[in-house]
Order: sequence, then structure tokens, then C-alpha cells
Amino acid sequence: MTEPEPPALPPAATASQPVSKATEQAINPWDVQAAVDDEGNVQEFDYAAISQQWATRLIDDELLERFERITGHKPHRWLRRKLFFSHRDLDLILDTYERGDDFLLYTGRGPSSDAMHIGHTIPFEFTKWLQDVFDVPLVIMLTDDEKFLFKEKLKQEEVYEFARQNAKDIISVGFDVKKTFIYIDSEFFTSGFNRHFSLNATEFEKLITNNQVRGAFGFHGSTNIGSNAFAAKQCVAAFASSYPFIWGDDVKTYRRSKKLAAMPCLIPCAIDQDPYFRLVRENSHRMDNPSPKTALIHSKFLTALQGSGGKMSASNPNSAIYMSDTEKQVKNKINRHAFSGGQETLELHREKGGNPDIDVPYQYLAYFEDDDEKLLRLANEYRKGELGAGEMKSECINMMTQYVKKFQEAREKVTDEILEDFLRPRKLEWRGNPNPTKPKNEKPDEKTEGGSVLDADGKPMTKNAMKKAAKMAEIERKKKEKEAAAAAAAKQ
Repeated sequence: MTEPEPPALPPAATASQPVSKATEQAINPWDVQAAVDDEGNVQEFDYAAISQQWATRLIDDELLERFERITGHKPHRWLRRKLFFSHRDLDLILDTYERGDDFLLYTGRGPSSDAMHIGHTIPFEFTKWLQDVFDVPLVIMLTDDEKFLFKEKLKQEEVYEFARQNAKDIISVGFDVKKTFIYIDSEFFTSGFNRHFSLNATEFEKLITNNQVRGAFGFHGSTNIGSNAFAAKQCVAAFASSYPFIWGDDVKTYRRSKKLAAMPCLIPCAIDQDPYFRLVRENSHRMDNPSPKTALIHSKFLTALQGSGGKMSASNPNSAIYMSDTEKQVKNKINRHAFSGGQETLELHREKGGNPDIDVPYQYLAYFEDDDEKLLRLANEYRKGELGAGEMKSECINMMTQYVKKFQEAREKVTDEILEDFLRPRKLEWRGNPNPTKPKNEKPDEKTEGGSVLDADGKPMTKNAMKKAAKMAEIERKKKEKEAAAAAAAKQ
């Protein structure tokens, strides 16, 4: 009997046809990878595609005009320049503010090193601006437990110390201690003030299946059980009812507040954190004390010094400018490592001009230069070749040196005593909207009777009927979000 011939290799693996190096962009809360083309070149992130894929809504001029009209504040330069580009239900938060109702502002950080880089400061700078504009209570969650669970090499004591140092960095941005509560998970969860947080987390854990968590985050059978369970903590951190002490309510009672549960929450975050909050948005109405869907504002990624698609990493100190860098280090990193959109020689640059869209020093200026006209002038002169690559780097060095120096001066003033003031669970103080222009929501309203929701015949609905109605409303809402995202993407 003759041996059968081996099967032919598939075309993609033959020597005559090179294997494609192309990969699609991949984004999740723990890893961000830009797309790669057939030749292995890293591409820019396609944010319109992300928005369409995840059914978020792009922030348009109409929404920004309404924001300015209601708050009386010109939108932040990061909103004007679409660096915070996408949202979920920001319009409903504006409705809440317009009525003069309270809402909670919430953000966080996973501490994986003892110093933050400039990319880490952006969500906190923006959160502070939002808090100043809306004058609302803020909670900042430092997830030392998350980093311990997801980073194999980190030890608990090590990541806890990272959290304390990062908290001091965050305070240096300028938050008001009277209306800001910062907490480190491992500390807060053992403090005696976390009873309602833990009750919310346990209830939320019961609502979520392993398949849902795996689908949202890509977990598999070898993922540790702590990682699966952590998602619930991140989700219920967005519930105002998890922090009754902020409103001066009793923390020892077992019964959680329905009033606080019904309070909206706004979360500024990078777009890669959205999967966490899709999970809470899809399930918050199923809690015994239902909560509204969390609203979000998503930021783009500040590119690494090496250019488009690059990732700032603690393992590569030259990928980012750290808030602990010296003036000399800032200068050297930008001069030596910042990707330039200029031509190879000065003569060629004067002839053909540069490309500010891929020039990292210009991209950093787009984040930190407040003068719109100056930023536009720099871009135009660069394209014409009137402004050289070295001159653009010099502009960036001056800007970033000032930013880091100002931060470091503030950081030196943050003592352990000041840190403890922010970490202490307590009642906060804020004013909210001093001039509401719409009537407050009254409960019970025309759809309720003694707090019970009424059906089409005017009769109180059963709990099962309310859940079915909420599920149908959720399906309809998702459909509208996808249609809106597709329409917005088509305009791009």
C-alpha cells in the first residue's frame, strides 16, 4: 500500500504568497491595540468605527451648544476639539441639571505604578472641570484590588502603595475636598462604611452570569474567580446608594436608599472602559431599588511618544511623559522619541511641509494649548513648511514643561494629612444648579399612584410586568442607539 500524499498547503502559507500582517484594532479595559495594515504598519485608531460598533453617540455641535446654553460655560477645549468624542446619555444629565436635581460624578484609576503619566491626568483634569461646571459630588475609585488580580507580578502591599501615591497625584489636579471622596478599594471595603456598597455588589453579582462577564471582557476558563467578581464592584461604584454617608445618611442600616438609587451618575472615562459600564447600563434597572443607566463621556487615547497607535506603558519609560519627570527628561523624551510629521530634511520640509495630523508634538499641543487660534496657526504654518519640526517640538517642550512643573509644585503640597482628608468617608458639600429652568421630577407623577407604576388601563403594574416593560424599553432603546450611531457614522 502506498503512502497518501500530504495535503497541499493553503495558499496563504505558500512561499510564493506572503502572509498578511494585517490585524484589526482591539480595545478592552486591559489592553488597547491599534490596527495594523498588510505591511505591518500601525494605523490610527478609528474612533467612528468604535462608536458605531459599541452603539455610542458622537458628541456633535448641537449637543455642545445645548451644554453651553444650560451651564453658562463654554465647552472645554477637549470637547470643542472632539478629544472627548462620544457619549451615552449626556443629554439626560443635562436634563437633570436643568431641573436642578442632583447627580453623582464618578471616575477612577487602576494604580499600576507609583507615578502617573500625562495620559492618566487627562480624565482627572476633565472630571475636575465637569465638577466645577456642575458643582456636584464626586467619587474617585482607586482599584488596587483590580490591579492585584489582573497583574500577576504585583503584590497587594505594593499596589496599595501605588494607590496612595496615585491618590496624591490626583489631588494635585486641584479637586475640592469638600465635595470629593477618594477611596482605595482594599481600604474602603474593610472600613465599616461600605455596607451598602457591599450589599449592592452582592445583589449585582447575582444578576450577572459568567457568560455575560466573559462576553464583555473576554475572560476564559483559566481566568481567576476574583477577576470575574470584580466587574460587579466596578459597576455598583456608579450607584449613589453605595455611598449614603455622602448625603449624611445612616451607614449602619441594612435598608438601602431608594432615593439615592434613583440618582443618575455621569462617568468621564477613556473609551476602552466602556464595556464595564455597558454591563451596569444593561442591568441597573433589575436591582430591587432600580437605578437609571449610567451616563458616560468617552475620551480618545493620548498617543504614545512613538506615534499613532502607540501605547503608553510603564515598562517603557520613553513611551510617555511622567508627572515625576524632570525638565531635562521632558525635553529629551520629546526631542529624541516624539514621532515627527516633518520631512527628512529641513530643505524638503520647507518645500513640501509637514503633517500635523501625525505629528506627536502637535497632538500633545492639541490637548494642552488652550488658544484655538494659536493651535490653528501652528498647524497651518507646519503644513506650509514655514514652521519646522524642531520648532514644533520646541513649542511642545515649553508647553509640557510648564504643565509638569505646575503639577509638581501642587504635588509637593499634598501631605499625608491632606490625603487622609480625601480618603475619609464623610458628608460632602455642593450646591448644584443655582438657577434651574425646568420643574423638578415629582414622584409619584402622572404615571404613578402611591409610588406604583400604572399600566395602560391605569392599574398598578406587578413587579414582573414592570420588568417585562423595562426589558422591552431596553430593546427599543438599544435599537435607537444603534440607529443614531449608524446615522452619525454615515455623516463622518
